[in-house]
Amino acid sequence: MSAVFDLHCDTLTAFMTPGRCLDTLNDPQSAFALCRLPQGQSWAQCCAIFVPDGLPEGDVFPFFHTHVESFRRQGARFADRARICRTAGEAEAAWERDKAALFLTVENGAVLGRDLGRAEELARAGVVMVTLTWNGENAIGSGSQTDHGLTAFGREAVRELIRWGIVLDVSHLNDRGFWDLMEETDGPVAASHSNARAMCPHQRNLTDRQAREIARRGGLVGLNYYSPFLRSDGRAAEFEDVYRHAAHFLELGLEHCLALGSDFDGADLPACLDGCEKVPELGRYLEEKLGRDTAEKVLWKNAWDFFARKIQNG
Repeated sequence: MSAVFDLHCDTLTAFMTPGRCLDTLNDPQSAFALCRLPQGQSWAQCCAIFVPDGLPEGDVFPFFHTHVESFRRQGARFADRARICRTAGEAEAAWERDKAALFLTVENGAVLGRDLGRAEELARAGVVMVTLTWNGENAIGSGSQTDHGLTAFGREAVRELIRWGIVLDVSHLNDRGFWDLMEETDGPVAASHSNARAMCPHQRNLTDRQAREIARRGGLVGLNYYSPFLRSDGRAAEFEDVYRHAAHFLELGLEHCLALGSDFDGADLPACLDGCEKVPELGRYLEEKLGRDTAEKVLWKNAWDFFARKIQNG
């Protein structure tokens, strides 16, 4: 099967500015766009509602609901080419009908404010994964540009999100917060769009120890296409850089945990990966380097298997 399962894009909320198309998921200017998907390619896309740091607390949940409604509206408008999904079974049904499978996620646990009841509301809205922080601090904990760990409320929030079957995403969480989270749960977690710090020493990337811990728990790590997370010399990334990070993670034992997390429309991506139609070429490159079986695991199978285990029953 020719397929892609991408754990993270910011397309849903990236272009809500005057003069831009309100149908962000089908805007030809978007890096991820339904109209740009390669013909004959089965595609699953996690679409994040990105909640900016510093948004006034009273504005956060209305902001969230605005974009939930946008997601639903676009799902209905483009029902001929995509289906909003909550389970792997629904994604399979979408693929059988040659439609893209769209999953709703949230980037930044600030969406909870200080209200644990919002975890249930997120689940009922169809959210399948939450990135606990962005770069700064929120009521849950601290992101990569700060140095605090999980708060007392954050530890409660983690347990509540788990109770509602929402996948915990550690991308953006700082090192202290990561290990605090490991103390709160023995279950699998995802790093939806993070690379290997050993290959590129950026705080947003995972240490080897963190990557091994995610693998030990049966979690997921999605390779991010953003050049500064792939290489540290200021040059635009190439397929070889994605491969280097993939090969390093595979050496650490992530054969069944490694996936894609493009960060489409959330970062300025290199020319070789600045649109979803270019991903099949990356797939062919990885197949040449890693072999077909391993490349397919990275491109879609590992993410598919994880979602089938975690959210098959909603």
